[in-house]
Amino acid sequence: MNTADQYLRALLLLERLEGPPVATGRLADVLEVSPASANEMIGKLADDAQVEHEKYRGTVLTDRGRERAEAVLQTYCILEHFLANVLGVEEYRHEAASLEAVIDETVAERLDTIIDRHDDCPSCFDVEADRCRYLGSDQLAD
Repeated sequence: MNTADQYLRALLLLERLEGPPVATGRLADVLEVSPASANEMIGKLADDAQVEHEKYRGTVLTDRGRERAEAVLQTYCILEHFLANVLGVEEYRHEAASLEAVIDETVAERLDTIIDRHDDCPSCFDVEADRCRYLGSDQLAD
């Protein structure tokens, strides 16, 4: 996953939580980056037809961007399930966030073969809880 993927995932989750369009400042807050950095990446994503951005209105994912964002979110869910259910890592959310930036799709696909991921992934992701809804509260280590 690269930085653009992190932006796409954040945009997808913010759209689910608050609805589109997503304000640049809100995206910057969630990603803990400056508004200028968020603006720069939004410009790159717009140039790549993954988002549509309207100044002073906000950003929405295109179909292409949404497809990529859902794939990125699915990889994150795979990591959460692997860390929590296979390895028994208590702070799986923190670890999944750390790993998502360096894991590639091949590794995610291989991890997916050893976990019991639900068919509705990544729709299973609970935006408010910031985790897959199938990961029980007994596994949370906040």
